Amino acid sequence: MDRKQHWDQVYAEKAEDAVSWFEARPETSLALLHSAGIARTDALIDVGGGASRLVDALLQEGFSDVTVLDIAAAALEKSRARLGDDAGKAQWIAADITRWRPERRYRLWHDRAVFHFLTDPQDREAYRRTLEAGLAPGGMALIASFALDGPERCSGLPVQRYAPETLAIELGTAFTLVAHRHEGHITPAGRLQRFQYSLFRFEPAT
Repeated sequence: MDRKQHWDQVYAEKAEDAVSWFEARPETSLALLHSAGIARTDALIDVGGGASRLVDALLQEGFSDVTVLDIAAAALEKSRARLGDDAGKAQWIAADITRWRPERRYRLWHDRAVFHFLTDPQDREAYRRTLEAGLAPGGMALIASFALDGPERCSGLPVQRYAPETLAIELGTAFTLVAHRHEGHITPAGRLQRFQYSLFRFEPAT
């Protein structure tokens, strides 16, 4: 089963609030996003946003240029159905981030728990190329992953765990770590998962 088939199956079989990564409101992401100085007219993309409720919160706050990308079209459909008429206020892209080529640049790139599934170095390199192509110079990348003391697997797949410092090394010198937080996420099943959230400024060489 390839990556797309795996995630399509997950969202076909489970309710959006039953998956382990579900958050009724993504408080840590929102707090760091607000600290990044992003304007409500800036372009934002939520990579792996699927059925996440980050888009709900951003639209409620008046952000007017929000894109949600996910490999699983079924996940995006859950969000669109939940939002109803408001779904038309966001852009929706069904794509594998390691193969997608952005047609524009974003001021903020948000990723909660996509990058940590990329255990193959070639996939991580493809992600970095896409990130650098899709993020505006001076833009911000907010990337959350399992922390070093977090789970070793999720949804039946192995993950790569990070500290903010090791994630900074992985992304490369064009990304400067400006803030980070740790979070103890409680899953719908009541289990504790430890995450790290890292906020980077993108400053490519000129």
